[in-house]
Amino acid sequence: MLITAGRILTGDAEVADGAALVRDGIITAVGPRADIEAQAGSGELRHDFPDSTLLPGLIDAHVHLVFDAGADPVATMQEASDQDLLEGMRKRADQLLATGVTTARDLGDRSGLALRLAQEIAAGNSAGPRIIGAGAPITPPGGHCWFLGGEVSDAEEARALVQRNVAAGAKVVKVMAGGGGLTKGGAPSWKSQFGAEELAVVVEEAHRAGLKVAAHAHGTDAIADAVTAGVDTIEHCTWMTEDGFDLREDVLAQIIEKGIYVCPAVSPHWRMLPRFFGEEKAAAMFALVRQMAEAGARLIAGTDAGVQRAGFDGIVGALGFYEHLGVSRDRILAMATTDAAAALGVGKQTGRVAPGYTADLLVVDGNPLEDLAALGAVRAVFANGRQHQAA
Repeated sequence: MLITAGRILTGDAEVADGAALVRDGIITAVGPRADIEAQAGSGELRHDFPDSTLLPGLIDAHVHLVFDAGADPVATMQEASDQDLLEGMRKRADQLLATGVTTARDLGDRSGLALRLAQEIAAGNSAGPRIIGAGAPITPPGGHCWFLGGEVSDAEEARALVQRNVAAGAKVVKVMAGGGGLTKGGAPSWKSQFGAEELAVVVEEAHRAGLKVAAHAHGTDAIADAVTAGVDTIEHCTWMTEDGFDLREDVLAQIIEKGIYVCPAVSPHWRMLPRFFGEEKAAAMFALVRQMAEAGARLIAGTDAGVQRAGFDGIVGALGFYEHLGVSRDRILAMATTDAAAALGVGKQTGRVAPGYTADLLVVDGNPLEDLAALGAVRAVFANGRQHQAA
């Protein structure tokens, strides 16, 4: 298969009037169109986009396919059967792919449904992005997202849950280092749920299995404990305290030094946050993300798709948040492609348009380096070399 485009953003460079040659779902050659056309067979299947941009498929590093993004996604999930949930998850995965997301990290589901869906997609039996699933997230009894089935009472139970998730096909481990607003009656977002020693057990067991650890942490104390424990990514990282915010410079320095990635998991509807939190609090939250970005923290893109008001078509809107903060467009694209792939452990497989990489590709009208909104003008999506067909 030969794909030509007016412009290719490879993840490392820009190629004008370029082409990519794909064999068995793998990119075999990329470069100027004339050069790559010479390598293609006479009967090669062609896809020509002379006025468009070809770039790596996008990566949403924080989704929850088990939730429907409705007014009360937890109640909806609790009332549904596994079969009904799985059917809805298939539709939401298709929606992600249609918007150009070719890899998604699912950070918490019920009954291993996201792991089952990941297998379906990998086998070509369902349409959707590559899913890097966590299974049941680790939380204390009654803790944040207890209803997903990952409650543990001590470190040894946490170790055993990691092992069960790995056996079920998990590709990442999720631990709720702190509380969250999605759980009614649970620990508030700023409050820690585990200490550094307990988190270290989770990290040790996950790393033993070759998996990365994503820590849900809004609170400053939870963030500090997660960093001490050696997690691989921090989700949200909002630096909350009981009475405000407190970004600890020493902890941020450790995040940067250790190469820990931060996924703020910004809602596609971030512009509405001042309405819910108030202008002053929202401005403080925005400023903290800007401070992390300017300090050199490794930020990656995620939408928290599935929770209230966070649909599965919002990746472009969420990326606009970082442009609002003054982050450059090339860095924003990296946050949703090359950097996200590295954070998720698939940086040698996807996230670039380069020989040897899986043909996870997005074609859009316009140039996202000039106008980020161009990412929403989707012309075509290819996942594992297969073109997505609208449902």
